[in-house]
Amino acid sequence: MDLKNSISDLTDVALRITKQLLTTEGKDKNMVYSPLSIQVVLWLLTAGSKGPTKEQLLSFLKSNSTDQLNSLASHLVPLIFADGSARGGPCLNFANGLWVQESLPIKPSFKELNPPLISALFVLFGVEVH
Repeated sequence: MDLKNSISDLTDVALRITKQLLTTEGKDKNMVYSPLSIQVVLWLLTAGSKGPTKEQLLSFLKSNSTDQLNSLASHLVPLIFADGSARGGPCLNFANGLWVQESLPIKPSFKELNPPLISALFVLFGVEVH
């Protein structure tokens, strides 16, 4: 994986999301949102999708495969969550949630599709991944 190109693609997607939000829902409003949070949710949806839906999500995310998204996540998570406060830098906390109706449990195969991202998200909430 070419990390530089992947980060460039990540930035392009963030800018497309921003443009869409600012020209529609956010027009003439104050708005706060996290492009990374939106992309993480889209990564999770991609991991659990198949067929045309998966292809559309991959295209939107400028990615060739779920494996490429997993690789990007495994490279970014340690960088993004590195505590830089000792050097005067930021200490970033990140919270996303995935709620599933109890009658529709998450399949074990979904958890296996994206271990770096799923583990990172569950660890942040102190949940043990089974």
